[in-house]
Amino acid sequence: MRKFCVFFSLLLTAGLARANVQLPPVLSSHMVLQQGMPVPIWGTAAPGEQVTVKFRDQAKTGTADAQGRWLVKLDPLKAGGPDTLTVAGANTLTLEDVLVGEVWLGSGQSNMAMGTGAFAKNDATLAKLAAETNPRLRLIRSRQKSWEVATPQSIPGFSALLFSFGVPLQQALDVPVGLLVGAAGGTPSGRWVREEDFKADAACQAAVAKYAAGGYKTALEKYQQTLKEWEQSCAAARKEGQAEPRKPRPPPLPGECAGNMGSLYAEHVKPFVPFAIRGVLWDQGESGTAVQGVDQYTVMGALIKGWRKAWGQGEFPFLHVQKPSGGGCAWDPQDPVTCRAEAFAPLPADLPLHRSLHFENHLRLNQYPNTCMVMAGDLGSGVHPVCKSGYGVRACRVALGAVYGKPVEYYGPVYASHQIADGKVRITFTHAGSGLAFKHGDHLQGFAVAGTNKNFHWADATMEDNTVVLACAKVPAPVAVRYAWSERRPWANLFNKDGLPAIPFRTDNW
Repeated sequence: MRKFCVFFSLLLTAGLARANVQLPPVLSSHMVLQQGMPVPIWGTAAPGEQVTVKFRDQAKTGTADAQGRWLVKLDPLKAGGPDTLTVAGANTLTLEDVLVGEVWLGSGQSNMAMGTGAFAKNDATLAKLAAETNPRLRLIRSRQKSWEVATPQSIPGFSALLFSFGVPLQQALDVPVGLLVGAAGGTPSGRWVREEDFKADAACQAAVAKYAAGGYKTALEKYQQTLKEWEQSCAAARKEGQAEPRKPRPPPLPGECAGNMGSLYAEHVKPFVPFAIRGVLWDQGESGTAVQGVDQYTVMGALIKGWRKAWGQGEFPFLHVQKPSGGGCAWDPQDPVTCRAEAFAPLPADLPLHRSLHFENHLRLNQYPNTCMVMAGDLGSGVHPVCKSGYGVRACRVALGAVYGKPVEYYGPVYASHQIADGKVRITFTHAGSGLAFKHGDHLQGFAVAGTNKNFHWADATMEDNTVVLACAKVPAPVAVRYAWSERRPWANLFNKDGLPAIPFRTDNW
């Protein structure tokens, strides 16, 4: 009888534990809620249990479904706080020190994942910021159990890039800022895109089909030949009493991802969904896609659309850091933001013939709706640029101009169109800002033109009425233009007077 009572007591206790209202780690004390839009609050409770969320003058009630999941949405909130948020069902949870302001998610690979502590020793600006407490800046990482206030104790382990973005953003907007980071070093975009989004994306599936009919077919034929050679080697080895060589692996299938597609999204991003955010800051690209036959531009299209679909709050801004990092000179090499840029160099005698899709695919990402590139050509270079504060300030500048509508120029000159007449090419730009300018040296350089023979030659460049006019004696009938078309381009010196470098471009598809 006593054993039965103990057993019944354990069952009752377990049932009560399951009935308790619970919240995910991203909903905790010290969090920042997004201002100006509906704010989801969600969790688990006993099936059918009513749960009431109270915050400021709002009270919202929801009912847990058959799986025990519930969700309510607070009406749009005004920036401020701190306030208390309560969640009440069979039990009551109280979240203290809750602020309302701007919330950003940072994701990608190592340049987003690596902590502030790893870079502060080589970045005086970052070191100073990391030594200060910012009570209106809040931080949370994937796998972390709760939000933290930005303090000298919590900052070192947090993303150096996202922290460097959040500090100037909080200062410029003068509202609380919450930063969520879900990133992992050395990771391809194929593991950050949900498999269902990849399969539903027409461009991805078209790329898979194209590769299946072309590159994969060729790889398969080569594999079959290699397999025959392996069989012959095995027969010879057996005849001589030696160990057989290892069987060659078949080529990956079209659309196959090395590693589980979407696994990193599930681990590092999904736990934050549907926490209301203003947008995403993305830094990834060095590791490509790891999806056979599908390039970075195409995979990122599915990723961006898929993440927006998962959040269900429309086409939120998606900022992406330009890849590869650095490569160009800076308007002001003494500026802490650009102090790690390449030193200006003379125009090389031999024109670089850059053919890497890796470079161009990142430039093309801006073709997707509500995306914006964080220009990095005049920032520090390398696989892991050491001046993370410069990258953060530049990302903040892009957010202020492109997302928040502040009167700041956030791009260098961007190619808009060109006209050809009398052997000359006239180029117009958007984002000329305060006007076009060249910096360093005694003339504008970095432009090349080609005729129908597709042979490019350096062009003489002059500025006229905020346009650039090109002429080249070796190309009397130009048909195509390139500017700064190389991953390393310290000789390209077109800027706007706001101090931002022109974005590389080409008008051909050769």
